[in-house]
Amino acid sequence: MATIRVPDQVPSPAQDSETLNHAFRGWGTDEKAVIRVLGQRNKSQIRKIRESYREIYGKDLIDDLSSELSGDFMKAVVSWVYDPAERDARLVNKILNKEKKKKKGVENLKVLVEISCTTSPDHLIAVRKAYCSLFDSSLEEHIASTLPFPLAKFLVTLASSFRYDKDKTDAEVATIEAAMLREAIEKKQLDHDHVLYILGTRSIYQLRETFVAYKQSYGITIDKDFEGCPGDADLRSLLQTAIFCIDTPEKHFAKVVRDSIEGFGTDEDSLTRAIVTRAEIDLMKVRGEYFNMYNTSMDNAIVGDISGYYKDFLITLLGSKI
Repeated sequence: MATIRVPDQVPSPAQDSETLNHAFRGWGTDEKAVIRVLGQRNKSQIRKIRESYREIYGKDLIDDLSSELSGDFMKAVVSWVYDPAERDARLVNKILNKEKKKKKGVENLKVLVEISCTTSPDHLIAVRKAYCSLFDSSLEEHIASTLPFPLAKFLVTLASSFRYDKDKTDAEVATIEAAMLREAIEKKQLDHDHVLYILGTRSIYQLRETFVAYKQSYGITIDKDFEGCPGDADLRSLLQTAIFCIDTPEKHFAKVVRDSIEGFGTDEDSLTRAIVTRAEIDLMKVRGEYFNMYNTSMDNAIVGDISGYYKDFLITLLGSKI
């Protein structure tokens, strides 16, 4: 369930474009007008606004937003305005370029797992197409040329997958494949083809059935069983992230939000990613899981940790009025 609230009556894309352009004129920027328009439009409406803005003013709306806004507020608004596939392609490219420079490591690579395991098969194909168009390279090629073999093998499998997206499952297959996963863990072979094939290609519904079969057969959840398996710690971490994203995506994003605001300072990039990518999908469920997991309001926790127009924009995507 989405949190974003679109008014019953909305202006035309041309009228919204005019409002935005007017917000950029003169001395200073009318940030509240930007939030009022873009924070209350869905992706289809924003796509039309962006097209209309280019037709009327001969400029890309994102270019004007980037020059007129600043800081985390600017990054959040631009991320929201991008087509989702282009947004994710740019995010992955930024991560891989940082990884090539050895700046971030496995924590950032988990975002690739997140995109591959929490979005639809059609969206993942659109991301790969956008990646080729934007960066003159396939996503798979960039992963393979940037990361060490065990990680590259798994992430290429995830990125190139086209999972069956219906809820049909086979209990017998689930039991068999649970046993195959157990055998790989016992033999300390987390990079075994069986592990990568099962987690990387089976449908989300089939994998959830397999995880249930695993717990029933071996008395432990598969992600917990992975914890005690020696070997490549980075690969183990990515595998566990994939399982978490596949099994309970709403809990995964609740944890992303929690981790971004806990402790000293705020990880604005992670917070923005969680809110922007799920506001039109399942952020209402993420909010519910957050309360179940941490016994506190997600909205209040976010509001208490950030400020300014950045806060106003995120709470607008959360469905509040500023």
